[in-house]
Amino acid sequence: MQCPYCKHTASNVIDTNHDAKGGIRRRRVCNGCSERFSTYERAILATPMIVKKSGTRDEFDRDKLLRGLRIACAKRPVAASAIDNIVDEVEAKLQGMGKSEVSSRIVGDMVLERLKALDQVAYIRYAIVYLKLGDLSSIQTEINELLS
Repeated sequence: MQCPYCKHTASNVIDTNHDAKGGIRRRRVCNGCSERFSTYERAILATPMIVKKSGTRDEFDRDKLLRGLRIACAKRPVAASAIDNIVDEVEAKLQGMGKSEVSSRIVGDMVLERLKALDQVAYIRYAIVYLKLGDLSSIQTEINELLS
């Protein structure tokens, strides 16, 4: 483990805690500069390949999903932890399916379901891109369904 302050490669663990998401938080002290820092560990479980509408296959990318959600939730009263929770839930659900491939539609629908409950404006922003709502009437239709 490399110290984020001095880049020294040796450190000692001074505290270990398990978090609710199944990960491990370790508090460390650098042997070089004596600064303290935390690291988080989580198991890397197999996630299925994502099959896009075009038929191409990509690995599930947590960071890509996180970026998309952050854009949809920009300037909204949505906590960063809530966005992280959506990504965690979607990833866990995909891993729990036990399939080698999953349609991108399933992933998008899972995200929309969670965004709808979290923030309706973020939901519409995400839906515009994901559902390819290309004109005002299709956006209005989606808003009307949300309001009903």
